[in-house]
Amino acid sequence: MQMSGDLIKNKVIVKKSKDVGRLYNKSNFGKPLKDNQLELDILESVFLLGDEKINIYSNKKLVSFRDLIKLAAEKIPGFEVKFLVFRDLRYRGHAVKVSENKDFELFIDKKEGSKTHFISVFSERYNFDVVKTKNLIKNAKENKADLWYAIVDEEGDITYYDVSQIDLKGKIKKHSFTKDTGILLENRIVIFNEKLSKNLLEKEFFGKPFGNGLQLSILESLYLMEKGVLDIRDKAIGERLSIKKLIDKIKKSQPDINDRLIIYKDLKKRGLIPKTGFKFGAHFRAYAKRPGETHAEYLLHIVKSNFKSVWAEMSRAVRLAHSVNKEIVFARIDGKNIDYIKIGRLRP
Repeated sequence: MQMSGDLIKNKVIVKKSKDVGRLYNKSNFGKPLKDNQLELDILESVFLLGDEKINIYSNKKLVSFRDLIKLAAEKIPGFEVKFLVFRDLRYRGHAVKVSENKDFELFIDKKEGSKTHFISVFSERYNFDVVKTKNLIKNAKENKADLWYAIVDEEGDITYYDVSQIDLKGKIKKHSFTKDTGILLENRIVIFNEKLSKNLLEKEFFGKPFGNGLQLSILESLYLMEKGVLDIRDKAIGERLSIKKLIDKIKKSQPDINDRLIIYKDLKKRGLIPKTGFKFGAHFRAYAKRPGETHAEYLLHIVKSNFKSVWAEMSRAVRLAHSVNKEIVFARIDGKNIDYIKIGRLRP
């Protein structure tokens, strides 16, 4: 015998004890009420009616699936994408519920020994917002939950992402180096001290061989200047360049040099080896161990504190990182603070 419920405002109330038992105890639908009744959210009701698991009545008249959809669309902003995610997760066997936390649309109730998962649902036409993402991560963490993003494309297919703030750490130790002079050749620095070149390359993987010497990127050179390892001279006029003069000179071809230098220095401080991520469409690739022992674990892309982007761009970045067995991390600079936000695809 099919279950039944009564539509009262935006909820469906199930009164028969047998139906309550089947829905709540066996399938984790609804919220128990007094007198052994059960309240179904409208998303749950649309799901059950669409699967022909329940009959729903309003003033003793049968409610059609079409009418219930129209009601849900009127009452729930973004109903269609939320419902598609709810239905998909239910079909995957998850005890998904409508969240009472206004920051999240859905959540997967934790099983014994596992975490709760909070789910934010987006259409592919919505924007990724790094400020909102940071706040959602914080909210989820305070509730001892993981954060998932569910993105629904225009054909109704769903891509899920695990979203978290990551404390990047590597195992590369710092070393001391003797001081020498480098020559600026437009967008790179060359040093000719053979011993220093060898030590820089072998101990902390600075630069690339250049004859018996070493070519260094501007970032590597600025870092070594701050550490007192390098003096830099301009090839054309032989002038000794200060850090400020070198930055001012290079800004014409590298306008984002200051932001990249902030992240470069922080990654070095964390024991990682940052190298250019140009071939992967990112600012950096970063190694947590010696490059000869492993591939770069991370791709890092630097974003402004209020960064927003269409989801197609975010999807492209995540997909590319996964295709080369790396994790994409967005480095958000907010004054003196840096947030590292990791986004990875998942299968619920």
